[in-house]
Amino acid sequence: MARLGPGGLRGAIAVEAARLMYEEGVKQYFTAKRLAAKRLLGRVGGRRLRYRPMDLPSNGEIRDALLSIAELAEGDGRTRRLFAMRVVALRAMRALSEFEPRLIGSVSTGHIRRGSDIDLHVFTDDPDALIARVKQLRWAFETERVTILKFGEIREYTHVHVADDFEVELTVYERREMRFRPRSSTDGKPIERIKAAALEAMIARDHAEPWRRFVSDGTIVGLGEPDDDDDATVRDLSSFDGMIAAEEADDADPEDLPRPDELLDDDAPYEPLAGFESV
Repeated sequence: MARLGPGGLRGAIAVEAARLMYEEGVKQYFTAKRLAAKRLLGRVGGRRLRYRPMDLPSNGEIRDALLSIAELAEGDGRTRRLFAMRVVALRAMRALSEFEPRLIGSVSTGHIRRGSDIDLHVFTDDPDALIARVKQLRWAFETERVTILKFGEIREYTHVHVADDFEVELTVYERREMRFRPRSSTDGKPIERIKAAALEAMIARDHAEPWRRFVSDGTIVGLGEPDDDDDATVRDLSSFDGMIAAEEADDADPEDLPRPDELLDDDAPYEPLAGFESV
């Protein structure tokens, strides 16, 4: 089979799939890699070639190519936006502390790109209580019901999409599901769910200077769109304006400290949960 530069056909498919996700809004790795293979093989030598399963890149390979594209296209603005997204995530998690929020996905790993959102898992046996809290916070939101087959039965999960400078997606699980972690669609490992306290430590470590500025005067650079990085927005978040401006309930817990009774079973079998794409 013809080779298409460094990495051969597999590498070329990974790059094209990443481009489709970045530039054309393809959401799923599964869709992107197959569409990329079809496009590339349809152009080689003027004839359509077949590909073997081994020619298709892994989701992790596409993710790495996607990150390279984002770094090249967005430059230093991507780092500023990552800091801004992590601060917004931290404030949202503190506002929802009673629901044991955990940060997952690109904002936690740093693999953000244009169009990335903030993904939080929240845990409650009463989804209506979460909706009531979101309303109390006066956040603009929409709800979505996602139905999946799990444990041999059809189950329905609630997703809450909060709109602001960055979209925040809340995926609602029963409290008993806190001890189970799905495996990542990119590397097959159990995903990391980060508590607010761990996120704050990460911000202080990875974004030391902008974090010191934020703690000092409440301002943050990085809320502009990627194309506006030369004139990036400076926002004052000290008074909780915007999405995190909501007035906190008097009994809200400002800290998200580790719970001694929380268990995370890294050896648990993979159980696909709502909010994760197919491989």
